[in-house]
Amino acid sequence: MPAELLLDTGAFVALVDRSETKHAACVAVLERWTGPIMTTEAILAEALYLVGPAWLPQKACLEFFLRGAFLLVPSSKASLQRVAALMEKYHDLPMDFADATLVALGEESEADHVFTLDRKGFSTYRLRGKKAFRLVP
Repeated sequence: MPAELLLDTGAFVALVDRSETKHAACVAVLERWTGPIMTTEAILAEALYLVGPAWLPQKACLEFFLRGAFLLVPSSKASLQRVAALMEKYHDLPMDFADATLVALGEESEADHVFTLDRKGFSTYRLRGKKAFRLVP
């Protein structure tokens, strides 16, 4: 498998919430992936919101990072400038902030595999305007 995988919100929530229809498929991806799994603070915040206010699901999200299973990559000024440019470019889709941070991270790290359930968005987004993402699962 490739070296790095970008984690999107929907797949993250499906990993934590056993009632999600894609839970088993997402767990299978996680069990097979051998390289680093990276995401952004925006994806973490979105996932924490979507799992709801109860502590146990939120704790499960945080545990992935505390155990070192996922790498949390903070935004820099340069990456936020890129995020703004991406959101402007894809405004007709529209691209939300969390997705834009993930695309910017993909460009910075040269990671083109994205662990997502958002097939529409990530089938449309391009790395540096050219290279398509490889969607997992």
